[in-house]
Amino acid sequence: MENKSLKQIIDNRLEKLKKIRELGIEPYAYDYDSSHHTSEINEKLIDTKVSLAGRVMSLRKMGKASFANIQDQEGRIQFYIARDDVGEDNYNLFKLTDIGDFVGIEGKVFKTKTDALTIKVSHLKILSKNIKPIPDVKEKDGEKYNLVSDKEFRYRKRFLDLIINPETKNNYVKRFKIINSIRSFLNNHGYIEVETPVLQPIYGGANAKPFTTHHNALDQDFYLRIATELYLKQLIVGGFEKVYELSKDFRNEGIDRSHNPEFTMLEFYQAYSDYNFMMDFVEQMFKKVVKDLDMKKISWDGHKIDFSKKFARKTMGELIKEHTGNDIDISNHSAVFKVCTDLKLEVSKKDSLATLIDEIMRRKVEPNLIQPTYVINHPVEISPLAKVNRDGAKDFTERFELFIAGMEFANGFSELNDPIDQRKRFEDQSRKKDGGDEEAFPIDENFLEAIETGMPPTAGVGIGIDRLVMLLIDTRWIRDTIIFPTLKSLK
Repeated sequence: MENKSLKQIIDNRLEKLKKIRELGIEPYAYDYDSSHHTSEINEKLIDTKVSLAGRVMSLRKMGKASFANIQDQEGRIQFYIARDDVGEDNYNLFKLTDIGDFVGIEGKVFKTKTDALTIKVSHLKILSKNIKPIPDVKEKDGEKYNLVSDKEFRYRKRFLDLIINPETKNNYVKRFKIINSIRSFLNNHGYIEVETPVLQPIYGGANAKPFTTHHNALDQDFYLRIATELYLKQLIVGGFEKVYELSKDFRNEGIDRSHNPEFTMLEFYQAYSDYNFMMDFVEQMFKKVVKDLDMKKISWDGHKIDFSKKFARKTMGELIKEHTGNDIDISNHSAVFKVCTDLKLEVSKKDSLATLIDEIMRRKVEPNLIQPTYVINHPVEISPLAKVNRDGAKDFTERFELFIAGMEFANGFSELNDPIDQRKRFEDQSRKKDGGDEEAFPIDENFLEAIETGMPPTAGVGIGIDRLVMLLIDTRWIRDTIIFPTLKSLK
């Protein structure tokens, strides 16, 4: 019955479309000149003539006079249209409009008896005739069609979600402001924005499985980039001292609440600096973003997160002691393995030290890092592009990860610029790949040649933009931060 009812509505609108054309009116206009958006209509404009364009979202047709709501990018406002004000021809055109139509209206601003700001229409123009009714919007008979309550549907039909749910649009406006704030911060600190290849002959810069494609003209396989790191560091070698890129990266991995195969990453690199400098710099950046958005204190999933304090900096050993009660030498394989077994983690004695530490961190530590915390000094085995500690155990690196609300937001380190050490680590990665590790990356001879040419001391950082947006719009789902997230096709 619902499909039949929907068909009747569509047939009715097609008939109205035909009648509009019979009136000599083009129902799909080329343009419209508006003087205001709905958000700009206020009491100061009472008795002022304005023009607006937008989508009709509600209708109350009452014979010779009617009320309706029009929605544009900024919001909604009511309009009143009467036959005596617009003339019979124009009012007949209005009677052929439906919810979902785009119209342009001209008229004066006034207040109704209920103090509602309203446009008293002197002329209405049809801009685009709606054929298929909008979900979750009342028709004139009071019925609703295709009620949108399923989030999956909202992701797949984002255009409908944006029409019906203004908060969705607000989230993407906030995303724009976040990215704009980051850009201005980097630009004001002398960084140059660059663009590096999306199609890469060799992937690298992260431990991830790539997407593969084939270039027909070159008869060569390419990879969608998993990171921009190796190209950006070549620019440092070439003489740039501060570079950044806001990029789309692609990783052929699982999809969950905090991972999407296509995501937005910020990477930036600065010559003659180290990871200590970058921790200060990233903290300044995050604080500027929340200040620009007027969000000094943030609520996320029930947690209150305070950006006004200095971000904590703690080693993995300190955090393991704090969150498990085990005070151990994390460079000792046997001691770390014993902690894993005591904590009933699924590990094997054959697992590497880095794997064991990572398991403790992922299961017992990271979910508890709610306030901004830098986790510093990571094992060299899982940090193939970072310099080893200048002080302390050489099996650990000058690397940090920034955690907030139990999620990783930034990954940075003092960049490895020793070409001999870099080649050795690439070879270690290559052996892992040959051994079946799909996330290890191959040797990039072009990058190694660049490092052999000489790279100055450098620090670099990668920041997941989608996760930062998750935090600042208070959602647990990365799909809410991406306008068109990756979805499985419906069969």
